[in-house]
Amino acid sequence: MAKKRAGTPSWKQNHPSTLLSNSVERSERAVKQVMSHPEEIAVEHAFHSIERTENALHNAEQRQEHLDIVGQNKEKLSEIKQQLNDVQENLRDPN
Repeated sequence: MAKKRAGTPSWKQNHPSTLLSNSVERSERAVKQVMSHPEEIAVEHAFHSIERTENALHNAEQRQEHLDIVGQNKEKLSEIKQQLNDVQENLRDPN
């Protein structure tokens, strides 16, 4: 495995829209996991995943790269967050 040279940006820095797309996919999987297995650790994992995705979104917006893809991912992230909120409400009040 090749070592990264000092001062060389990582692929995450060079491709913020790709990082965002990957993060959205991971967040979506985490929320689906919560929907099928609503355990506390799964909910916590989903929140952390969404938090990382929000950071990736911020970085992609700052770099203004592939704004159409960034916009689509931003909408998808909003849907994912709403799904997680819905699951949490159902956990609090199962009736």
